[in-house]
Amino acid sequence: MEFFDPKLSDTALKSVSALKLQEQAHLESRLAALRERLRELHGSDLDLARLRLEIARALVGLERGAEAWEPARLAFDQFVAHEQWEDAADACDLLFRADQPQSLAALGQGIWIGVTFPVDPELSVHLLSHVVDETPDESDGAAVAATAALYLADMRSEGALHERLHFFASQLLGNVARRHSQVETQEQFDHWVERLELKDPDKFLPRLRNVVDVLVQDDWWLERDRIQAQLPVN
Repeated sequence: MEFFDPKLSDTALKSVSALKLQEQAHLESRLAALRERLRELHGSDLDLARLRLEIARALVGLERGAEAWEPARLAFDQFVAHEQWEDAADACDLLFRADQPQSLAALGQGIWIGVTFPVDPELSVHLLSHVVDETPDESDGAAVAATAALYLADMRSEGALHERLHFFASQLLGNVARRHSQVETQEQFDHWVERLELKDPDKFLPRLRNVVDVLVQDDWWLERDRIQAQLPVN
């Protein structure tokens, strides 16, 4: 049995609490400065949208998701209007993290943008990892999302970024395999991947679209069909 010193525990807890208070104070100060800039800004629609997004980011950091929703949502609409897809996906991540009634719809649309357009692969992988966190252990959707994350990491990143994203996505997929089917060995993992048809992107990417549809339901904020029709044919 390990010796437990409550004094050490109290000290550690106080240090964590002090650090959290410092971070909160920093975010409060940043939020005030951002709101002051917003009142004085005479820039473009995109400048305004990016400033609103930073305000929403500070609010989410302060766990004030209800307040963060409006600026993040307004920013999303501007980014879509100007086809700034990476910024739009970033806004979706914040809208998801705001933990509001439409947050799952935001996540689904962020994933759709992150897969459809060549945005920052780190952001796309991050969005897909939320699906793993949000789905039950037995869900095939988590396996599909983790596989797509690994696919995007390999297809869209190079060098040190690829090494980091590939490791993260591989760990994510391995964790999904363990919770989904109690996979513990490489042989079991290979069989699991084969059984769930996770090797072929022509099979798992259409299933990812189904995952997105479940998240969004009928709450699309962008004209998906029109945007898809304008994309170049591969």
